[in-house]
Amino acid sequence: MSDEHKHDHPAPAPVTPDDPGSQALAEAMRSSFAIVKFLMVALVLLFLASGIFQVGPQEKAVILRFGKPIGTGQQALLGPGLHWSFPYPIDEVVKIPYKEVQNVSSTVGWFYMTPQQKAAYQATGNLPPGSGTLNPVVDGYAITADRNIIHTRATIYYQVNDPIRAVFGFSAGLDSALNLTGVSNIVQNALNNSLLYTAAHFGVDAVLYSDVAGFQEAVKTRVIQLAEQEHLGITIQQCNVDSIPPRQLQSVFDQVTEARQNRNKLLDDAHTYENQVTNSADAQASAIINEAQSASVLYVQSVQADAKAFSDLLPNYLINPGLFDQQQLVQVMGRALTNADFKAFVPTTASGDPMELRLLLNREPPGQKTTGSP
Repeated sequence: MSDEHKHDHPAPAPVTPDDPGSQALAEAMRSSFAIVKFLMVALVLLFLASGIFQVGPQEKAVILRFGKPIGTGQQALLGPGLHWSFPYPIDEVVKIPYKEVQNVSSTVGWFYMTPQQKAAYQATGNLPPGSGTLNPVVDGYAITADRNIIHTRATIYYQVNDPIRAVFGFSAGLDSALNLTGVSNIVQNALNNSLLYTAAHFGVDAVLYSDVAGFQEAVKTRVIQLAEQEHLGITIQQCNVDSIPPRQLQSVFDQVTEARQNRNKLLDDAHTYENQVTNSADAQASAIINEAQSASVLYVQSVQADAKAFSDLLPNYLINPGLFDQQQLVQVMGRALTNADFKAFVPTTASGDPMELRLLLNREPPGQKTTGSP
């Protein structure tokens, strides 16, 4: 019985005490694991903290989780301020310069310049002289409607007013994070297209001299049409266009410009002389018309006065025609004979018949007075 009880409850094994080296190693392992745990927690916290990002006052942001946006429509846009997302490669943040004016420049239509020539041109504004002939392999150019060659370039300024379209609207088959860069590329392609298309519809004189503003506005209008057609979600603010003749033909264009200036001067002189002659003729015509109108008024007034005078005399004539005739005759004779040298009155007989009067018309002239003695 006692033997079976001994087999059921074996005696505990004796504890062998550790040596000092093992104890030190165990303590070192425990310390190392504590440091590793601390470092892992710190790395996790640092990893999570790296997901904090800030959106500027003129920016919108979209969080892409494994390439797909979090949220739909306007809900996917994050406004200005601090935000958090999982760090890359889980999440990716796309910042959109919303309402910030951006610009792109054309890459066609202008001649090739080395970096040194570009720097000198930006510093002084003087273009490098043309050498040899135009090389279509490296030199850009545009052909006008009258088949002339010019150099032209443009810069377009635009704002993103619809971030959803700008990032996700036009290239569904591409990575959304690349779409914002694609907007800039598409605007640049639209600008290149507009520059060459518009130049083909304008004459060289209009592009370079007579209708520079119209050409620039036409380029801008074309870019706006293409941007709306592609639904880019942008607003075109301004378009600057610079056009020059080929440098190899600069002297010829200078001669044409000088001839045009002389022509314009002659036209201006002719217009000035035309205006002087026209103004003088208008003044003379106005004076003649005014004089004629004054004479017409005076003549009408005189006729009216004469008519009134005759009308006033009519009652007197009706009362005594004979006396009226005698009075009028006396008045007329008085006016007619006022300055007469010789006057003869023919009396009448008692019956009223005129008496016979004989006149010697060829009278001898009076003798001339002499200054000598009689």
